[in-house]
Amino acid sequence: MFKRILVPMDLTKKSMAAVDLALELASKSSAHVILHHVIETVEHVAFDEMKDFYCRLETSARKGLQELAERFEGVGVKVDQLVTYGHRTQGIVDAAIANRADLILMASHRIDPELTGHDWSTISYGVAILAPCNVMLVK
Repeated sequence: MFKRILVPMDLTKKSMAAVDLALELASKSSAHVILHHVIETVEHVAFDEMKDFYCRLETSARKGLQELAERFEGVGVKVDQLVTYGHRTQGIVDAAIANRADLILMASHRIDPELTGHDWSTISYGVAILAPCNVMLVK
């Protein structure tokens, strides 16, 4: 089945459904999991101007990813942690390519089909269109 599963997450409760499913899939198929968090950078502001802020975000993200990684390691699933900077959608697609993921498993939320065009440009939608591999959205 899947051998390399990328799990992008914002480290909120919403993304835990994707983490739980990744753990279940990986433990059954001996897949390698990459837990990924993208720190969105502020456009048109030099990175160095906000370096201290970004460093605090990265420290927090690494702590959260480490706690989640311990769940995978506890059941013998190979897991890596990845923190990147930039635009979230492109960062996820780039991470999938760089890590040779054959599945991106991520949380999503339901959109209201009555609101045509509104909220249709979600991160999960962009990833699903641009990804070089299968994408599974967990609700």
